[in-house]
Formats: sequence, C-alpha cells, structure tokens
Amino acid sequence: MGRRGSDGAEELDELALRQNFQKDTALITNEKLRRNLLSGVALAILAGLLALFAIPNYRLGEPSLAGKPARDFALTLDGKAMHLSDLRGKVVVLNFWASWCPPCVEEAPAMNGLQQKIAGRGGTILGISVDDDNTAYEDFLKQYSIDFPTYRDATKKIGENYGTRMYPETYIVDREGRIDRKLIGGQDWTGAEMMAYFDTLLAKK
Repeated sequence: MGRRGSDGAEELDELALRQNFQKDTALITNEKLRRNLLSGVALAILAGLLALFAIPNYRLGEPSLAGKPARDFALTLDGKAMHLSDLRGKVVVLNFWASWCPPCVEEAPAMNGLQQKIAGRGGTILGISVDDDNTAYEDFLKQYSIDFPTYRDATKKIGENYGTRMYPETYIVDREGRIDRKLIGGQDWTGAEMMAYFDTLLAKK
C-alpha cells in the first residue's frame, strides 16, 4: 500500500507538471500571436500611410474640392477685425500651421519666399496658427521672420470647420473665393512646378 501511495503521488505530481507546462506553453503561444498581430496591424497602418502620401492628389491637391466656396470666417489682422471674404479679388494661400509642427517649421522660409513672389501680383498667404501658447506663436513669427499675415486661432474652430486634422494643411482660394486646391503636408512653395501653378492662377482676373 505504501508503494502504491507513493506511485500515485508521483503520478499526480507528474500530471500537475504536465498541466502547468501546457498552460505555460499556451500562454507563450498566445503572447507570440498577440505580438505578431500587433506588429501586423502596425505594419499595415504604416503601409497605408506611405501609400496615402504617395498618391499625388493627396499632397498636390484634392480635385473634389475644386470650385467649392471657401468657408468664410472672422479674424483679426493688425488689430483690425475682418473676414476671409474681405480678401475677395486676391488669390489667398490659406495655411493652417503650428509652431510645434516640424513640417511647418521646415516650410516657413519657402512660404516667406512665396509671399514675396505673389504679394505684388494680387496674391497673399494667410496663416492660421492653432497654437495654444501665444508666446510660442509670437516667438515663431520672430524667429522665422514671418512676413505674411497670420492669425492665432487657439479655439481651432476655423481649421475644424475646414476639416483640417493634419498640419500643415493649405487651401488655395482663387480670386472669386472658391477653393482651387487643397494641399496636405509641407510643400516646396517656390519650386518650379508650384510657381508655374501660381503663375496660371494669378493670371486669371
């Protein structure tokens, strides 16, 4: 009887060990599957974003918006209350940006260059900052010598009404107040292709 009892206890211990081993193996397998799944999802999202940015219309314009009236809004420039519609007759480069946005920083010199090229031809950039911090906003204007009109919209309502979710985002508004093109991301604003586009748009009276 003593021997059988000992054998039985050993069998129970062995069974318990096997069960624990199976549980541990299952946990490890599930964890590997979870990690593989997360990695797969992350890669899919990354691939999707890369594909999105590779589509010319995403960065160079959204044809579906062409011809639609630009949504009007109130703002203050140089202490004077006004509306976007007050700029009717000009080509307006409506640029949504923020001081904490790296692409916005990168394209700032080119935007200054564009302003210099179009200001005397009936065009202007209108920058709408979404900065919460007024000091950061003012420092950005000084550091990069921004020479085009800007307005800080801490409420972010103007951009939200335009559907803006990424920065920088730019709407090109023609002389009649209609959206001609929407561009997402930093741009080479003074490049040959871009200037050819503005030459054509500014030539329209």
